[in-house]
Amino acid sequence: MTTRREILAGAAVTALLAPAARAADAPALHGLIGSMTAQPGRRADLIAILIEGTGAMPGCLSYIVAEDPAKPDTIWITEVWDSAASHAASLKLPAVRAAIAKGRPLIAGFGEQTITRPLGGTGLSRPR
Repeated sequence: MTTRREILAGAAVTALLAPAARAADAPALHGLIGSMTAQPGRRADLIAILIEGTGAMPGCLSYIVAEDPAKPDTIWITEVWDSAASHAASLKLPAVRAAIAKGRPLIAGFGEQTITRPLGGTGLSRPR
């Protein structure tokens, strides 16, 4: 005979695993993490351009531009997209193309670049 405690435990496990099962069925998110080096003394200008050109990018769930506190000219960018196709399409948007053209002279070089598969976390919710 099943006890009330066993039924409640089973219900709790089901409730905890249901979001994970839905996430596993959802299309994979596309993530990018990379760094770039601005021309000496131009990091703030480059950051302003990067942030300005990212207002409306369909499929972009997160776009974070950050300063590297240990390297005065280094910028880190972390992106999460609903798909790799949305990211590729964003590179054709007029605002993004304008930001790239405007920012290119301020870039001294690129550092690490990594493609990731985001799974979730604080501040990141999948589109419904």
